[in-house]
Amino acid sequence: MTTKRDYYKILGVNKNAGDDELKKAYRKLAMRYHPDKNPGDKEAEEQFKEAAEAYEVLKDSQKRNIYDQYGHKGLEGSGFSGFGDFDDIFSSFGDVFENFFGMGGRGRSRSRGKRGADIRYDLTLSFMEAAFGTETEIDINKPDICPDCKGSGCADGAEPETCSHCHGTGQMTQSQGFFTVRTTCRYCGGAGQVISNPCVLCRGTGQVNINKKVTLKIPAGVDEGSRLRLTGEGAAGSRGGVPGDLYAFIHVRPHNFFERDGENIICQIPISFVQAALGDDLSVPTLKADKTLVIPAGTQPGAVFRFIGEGIPSLRGDGRGNQIIQIAIKTPVNLNKKQEKLLTEFARIESNKITSKLKNIFKGESVKSARKA
Repeated sequence: MTTKRDYYKILGVNKNAGDDELKKAYRKLAMRYHPDKNPGDKEAEEQFKEAAEAYEVLKDSQKRNIYDQYGHKGLEGSGFSGFGDFDDIFSSFGDVFENFFGMGGRGRSRSRGKRGADIRYDLTLSFMEAAFGTETEIDINKPDICPDCKGSGCADGAEPETCSHCHGTGQMTQSQGFFTVRTTCRYCGGAGQVISNPCVLCRGTGQVNINKKVTLKIPAGVDEGSRLRLTGEGAAGSRGGVPGDLYAFIHVRPHNFFERDGENIICQIPISFVQAALGDDLSVPTLKADKTLVIPAGTQPGAVFRFIGEGIPSLRGDGRGNQIIQIAIKTPVNLNKKQEKLLTEFARIESNKITSKLKNIFKGESVKSARKA
């Protein structure tokens, strides 16, 4: 398996590089290794794809954040798999090549299919669904290939006609000094073809909106802001292009007992001062079942205990977090006569013990002073 290089090193930028610097660095590499400038050069093709992948990640704040924290493996876990072919690159970064030394995208590939748009879906889960994972079915509305014209945009029996302005190339050419500049044909939109007799159902677009049920498999351990990618479930591509992707953004409802901190969960258990003083065995809820917590005698307010491995499963697949239990000691209220009597006696004994201790301390200090004198 080939080890991927660092994206920042590929583009030759530092980790604080802004959008303009990233775009400038990518365009420089893309022009150097462009397939039309290096026909048949496999090494140049790989470097062209490598630069595009690096730019795709670093220009996207979410992908960049994942990469900065977890590297290439983190991106793989989020569903990012790079580009399939050159057409994906050109359709994604056409603005980088536009009007640049005659490479409006890739000359001969401009009239090819265009990748469909990505779709966002916001999904809300319960705390437990996020912790353990789940499978759910969602309804999405998206552009799909027109069933009447099969995406051609033409009425039954009709066919697209070659654009008379660009002669089917999808581009207009102009000479500026020593350079030839190509721009997208404004008459056919770069398709190289025009539709004179459009399909009635889709009105010549080749697409119609549909409702579709999609099954989402949510992995255990997702959190607020996690993003799942379903390849090919986005909007249909035009002129035979590949469909976009569906991105499900995860939102998690709070729990009434547990609070999440990364892969750890935190809960607070109230106990009486008697339990704190004498100790006790408590039954404490965990994500799976109740578990016994041993409270040692003399436990102080704010004490913290842990159930190791009872937290949230790691998305990286390397175990679970812990359950952190914070102890809160309750002060009793509405005491009856017997309770007041017992506490008064307890307070008297405690007072005597403290007075005796202070006397011993004072006596010891007096002896020390006498010896020094």
